[in-house]
Amino acid sequence: MPEDLIEKVIAARQFNQGFLTAEYTASALVDLALHSAPADDLDIVAFERDTLARLGMPEAVAMRHRLVHFTHVFAGDGYSSGYYSYLWSEVLDADGFAAFTEAGDIFAPEVAARLKQHVYAAGNRADPEAAYVAFRGRAASPEPLLRKRGLVET
Repeated sequence: MPEDLIEKVIAARQFNQGFLTAEYTASALVDLALHSAPADDLDIVAFERDTLARLGMPEAVAMRHRLVHFTHVFAGDGYSSGYYSYLWSEVLDADGFAAFTEAGDIFAPEVAARLKQHVYAAGNRADPEAAYVAFRGRAASPEPLLRKRGLVET
């Protein structure tokens, strides 16, 4: 494949990422707010509208899922205020991969060994955040995900 075409394909991965990130984040934040609100006589449409206004969401960016049909919100206790976890898993993925690129080798054996020891082999024996910090040497950062999506300068 010609180099200029490869560059275009890579650049296309970042197309529309600002919009997609904002719409996803809106759904996650409204989900969190909903599960923090008292349930008595809740007007769901007004709650969604007011929460988005409080967040300062641009009108041009709608939530990925409107509350009235957002089944994750009402799928039981396992999902209560958990929609953010999809985005958080992308933060962990991008930050974890950055450990390899920072080492200068995406197959760096020493980084792979730390990942295996502290994350993959940890199972349920360690607090997940502590296990990640042991692997990475710090808490997860959203910066690599923002960079991957083209939302910060590289």
